Amino acid sequence: MSLDEPTYVAIIVLTDKMKTLHDSLTSRRDFLKTSALVGGALAAPAILPGNLFAAGRSGPLKVGLIGCGGRGTGAANQALNADKEVVLTALGDAFPEPLNKSLEVLRREAPDRVKVTPETSFVGLDAYQKVIDSGVDVVLLASPPGFRPVHLKAAVEAGKHVFCEKPMATDAPGVRSVLESVKAARDKELSLVAGFCWRYEGARREFYQRIHDGGIGEIRAVYATYFAGPVKPMPPASDRPAGMGDLEWQMRNWYNFVWLSGDGFVEQACHSVDKVAWAMKDQPPLKAVAVGGRQAPNNQGNIFDHMFVVYEYADDVRAFLGQRQVGNAHSDNSDYLMGSEGFAKIPGWQPPYIRGKQNWRYRGPKTDMYQEEHNELFASIRKGEPINDGVWMAHSTLLGIMGRMAAYTGQEVTWEQAMNSTEKLVPDHLDWKMKLDIAPMAMPGVTRLV
Repeated sequence: MSLDEPTYVAIIVLTDKMKTLHDSLTSRRDFLKTSALVGGALAAPAILPGNLFAAGRSGPLKVGLIGCGGRGTGAANQALNADKEVVLTALGDAFPEPLNKSLEVLRREAPDRVKVTPETSFVGLDAYQKVIDSGVDVVLLASPPGFRPVHLKAAVEAGKHVFCEKPMATDAPGVRSVLESVKAARDKELSLVAGFCWRYEGARREFYQRIHDGGIGEIRAVYATYFAGPVKPMPPASDRPAGMGDLEWQMRNWYNFVWLSGDGFVEQACHSVDKVAWAMKDQPPLKAVAVGGRQAPNNQGNIFDHMFVVYEYADDVRAFLGQRQVGNAHSDNSDYLMGSEGFAKIPGWQPPYIRGKQNWRYRGPKTDMYQEEHNELFASIRKGEPINDGVWMAHSTLLGIMGRMAAYTGQEVTWEQAMNSTEKLVPDHLDWKMKLDIAPMAMPGVTRLV
């Protein structure tokens, strides 16, 4: 497995189809839209001969799952529920245990449409490519996010529709690779749906539409919280089985390593980050400052367990995002929006409300946002009307990485610095026998901004 690091500033150029989603953005976004692409890596690839996708599809759709943990298993089940003619034909994971468990669960849920065989059950570092090459029409990407850029690139190059879990990368070179794949997917008329699931939830869709229509006037500030309990902690080095290599040890405990997870702010609080971006109409901030650190011992892991990031937007607008994953502490996962003519709140998983020129509370039907993502993905394939969430999903990912960079270094980080960062966390080549040193825990004021 290898990752190709782009050597240019990857700024996506929006086509007319995407432009309608971004007409409201300011000249900062215009800069991002019109900056020249250096080199030929983003040259439009030709649409595949005999491409059946652009005109819509009838008949069975073969799906392959890459990454067979709990989220991947859930995504596969939702894909099967989205369309009565979807069949699951291939599974891939680095390790056999999650693959076997996932297959057992999925066969129990949909025995007639899980067509995975021993020949289409792939294990190892190259399992993702084998799934893609197995004859599937759609791939579901649910491996740890450090692998997302290379998996997405391979899927799009092979002409596959994609469901891409969040976040989309763990470093800026990965984000730039994702943006490259986004353009290729659009040129090939492939659907690319993001796992930022709140964007597919009915109440939040109506809420943000009302905010964008002026429900609280001009936004002055956004405060978002992701205060939750700890995830599975890093086991002590003494628990490492004899003979297990560095790579396997880190991958089996992937959440605790920045190169694999991006840190809790990027991997867990990314939904809150994405809702900040949504509130701001996906306009990039000017810069960010942050504080953060590690309270609970983490053995050999190197992620923080708390951060507080302040994003500065044009006209002195600020967005504040607090993330903490510590046991026995106050929990909150809400969004607070302050405007020139009112206030709005999403209280956790409860219906959102607005107090402004016209008071409002969502009273419509509940939406299963996880299912809706797949419903809309497969409907788009059937209609031949591709969905491409690519630009905003990549920018929301970078927004999280930008906050982490500010917290790790203690420096003020601009959007341009984040986008152009050369800090590459993911190794180019992976091998079970490789020596893979664990990077030290970041220290604000000491860790360099790269």
